[in-house]
Amino acid sequence: MTRSEIAELHSAVDQLQQCIGALRGRYGNATSVLRLENDLERLTLDAEDFEQAPPPELTSRREQEVIYVPDSKSDEAAWMGAQDEGLGFHSRPRTK
Repeated sequence: MTRSEIAELHSAVDQLQQCIGALRGRYGNATSVLRLENDLERLTLDAEDFEQAPPPELTSRREQEVIYVPDSKSDEAAWMGAQDEGLGFHSRPRTK
């Protein structure tokens, strides 16, 4: 992570801190505000940890394996009795 990216991260955390401070002033100790404050504290700690000891950068992007699916008609017998769940119509016996 470059210095400018780290600075941008700190700026975003600072903006979030201001927003949560405004929520705290408006809603007080509401449970959701307390959770947001807890999340902000964790985010701040994680950002500092990342800055102090960043993980190793990825050296190369693995190419995704391409799986060829032929356009030819498949064997319909393989699908006899299969469920049609999630396809938007009721389950019914498949026909040829």
